[in-house]
Amino acid sequence: MKNKLFATLITLLVFNLFYAQELPSIQTDRPDQTECPFITPINYFQLENGFSFEKIDNNINEIVSPTILTRFGINDHFEIRLITEYLINKDYSEKISGFNPVLIGFKTRLFEEKGIIPLTSFIGHIGIPKLASSNYKVSYYAPEFRFAMQHTISEKQSLAYNLGAEWNGETAEPTFVYTLTTGRSLTEKIGAYIELYGFLPQIEKPDHRFDAGLTYLLNPNHQFDISGGLGLSKTSPKYFLSLGYSFRFKT
Repeated sequence: MKNKLFATLITLLVFNLFYAQELPSIQTDRPDQTECPFITPINYFQLENGFSFEKIDNNINEIVSPTILTRFGINDHFEIRLITEYLINKDYSEKISGFNPVLIGFKTRLFEEKGIIPLTSFIGHIGIPKLASSNYKVSYYAPEFRFAMQHTISEKQSLAYNLGAEWNGETAEPTFVYTLTTGRSLTEKIGAYIELYGFLPQIEKPDHRFDAGLTYLLNPNHQFDISGGLGLSKTSPKYFLSLGYSFRFKT
């Protein structure tokens, strides 16, 4: 009996290792603001975890510790998603902390890359008003969506961009979102990107930002990242810094 159990465990281990080698390396939606169009592999959980510090002005800081994006692959063209964020806001001598409204959503692939047509996916989330700390609850459900697109420039470089909109759960006016990034593989394990992105409220002034970062692929299923950015508009924060760790596993 023990020999049969041992043989079964070895068979499952070898199968999982072989299957993991057949998969491409982990593709994440962090550290840049541009969501990637790739779908999480079938029956895999993928957790993208991050910490960020944002200097809004001389007296106001915002810390997100942590932000967790949980993804689960349903099939080749569809994944479900859950986003949780714990915020710490410091304003002069006041400190407020708690969970942002939980975001529940999905990503679905629309088009494969072909010629000038980019690899394209649609991402949709909705913020649940009651699934938040008292300091961060909103009055209404808060939807958001993006079209995530990517072109292959070469074997080592890509060009990606997002277009979408989001609502804050308090007003009917949307804030439009755009991102544009290019990423390059420096080695088999290290990647780099630069990015321009921004938020365009329907009524208030726009908020444009720039950031850059590095990723390190520990193995096909585990990745570390570091990034930082600057505000380009009067309404933008001064700067931000971020660290992250993402991994996936098969259920």
